[in-house]
Amino acid sequence: MKILVTVPVEEHHKKRLEQAAPQAVFFYRTAGEADRDLVRDMDIIIGNVSPDKIAGTKQLKWMQLNSAGTDGYLEKGVLPEGAKLTNATGAYGLAISEHMLGMALGLKKKLYLYERNQADGVWKDEGNVTSIWGSTTLVIGMGDIGSEFAVRMKALGSYVIGIRRTKAEKPDFVDELYQLDHLEECLKRADIVAMSLPGTKETNHLMDRERLQKMKTDAILLNVGRGTAVDTEALCDALEQGWIGGAGLDVMDPEPLPPGHRLWKAPNLILTPHVSGQYHLKETHERILRIASENLEAFLKGEPLKNMVDPATGYRAL
Repeated sequence: MKILVTVPVEEHHKKRLEQAAPQAVFFYRTAGEADRDLVRDMDIIIGNVSPDKIAGTKQLKWMQLNSAGTDGYLEKGVLPEGAKLTNATGAYGLAISEHMLGMALGLKKKLYLYERNQADGVWKDEGNVTSIWGSTTLVIGMGDIGSEFAVRMKALGSYVIGIRRTKAEKPDFVDELYQLDHLEECLKRADIVAMSLPGTKETNHLMDRERLQKMKTDAILLNVGRGTAVDTEALCDALEQGWIGGAGLDVMDPEPLPPGHRLWKAPNLILTPHVSGQYHLKETHERILRIASENLEAFLKGEPLKNMVDPATGYRAL
């Protein structure tokens, strides 16, 4: 059995993977180094490889993504029939929820304005701020990331409303839980709207012009899922014309954001270049390899895998 690993690994990661599959031959490459011929000769892939390199393979039996999103992998003709796909749900919640919290506090306490003043050498009071305590937070997407953020906001005294795709029992860290048919009415109530959605046809421009206009004029929007979930031009209008109070984006459409784009100069905005996840927090890296090694062991034993992706939805199967 041949296994390609494109996730960065240290010696202790290799040891754990190879102990799970002692009879396998491992190929450690970066995603860029793994050429099409190598990829198409693999039985198992651990890590993300460009979908166009996979398309046409006949022997791939299982692919473990190092991302929570499944963009491109479920398109027709990419994975061979019968191949299993698992994602890294559970690895990113800690890092990304803390990043979201940082952006929320930066906007509510106007830290981004003081950072700008510091760079310009300006001593200036930027006026009143608002608190997370006593606020209402709407979390759109109650997977690992959204749930971790909801926990933190609840702990800081916010009233938390969750929106999820399917019906489920309300967890204790959420005060109200709805499905998407309640989105419009919830937007009108929220001081913070946090989005952590995958890139699918259903989520494309979910936050459009009409929904942005339903938000409170002092509310802030956070997006850490996929940039396509927000209509970028409508968001620029919302920030420039004061429909909303501000936004924190770790993802945007397009990416990378080109020089001269309206978003660079939009007021009351914190931008980060899709860095809240990745491997910047060491624990995220460790969690990804833990999921991969446990799934590898389970796969070879014929046991159920964690984070199986439902090909019909692109989400983790429930």
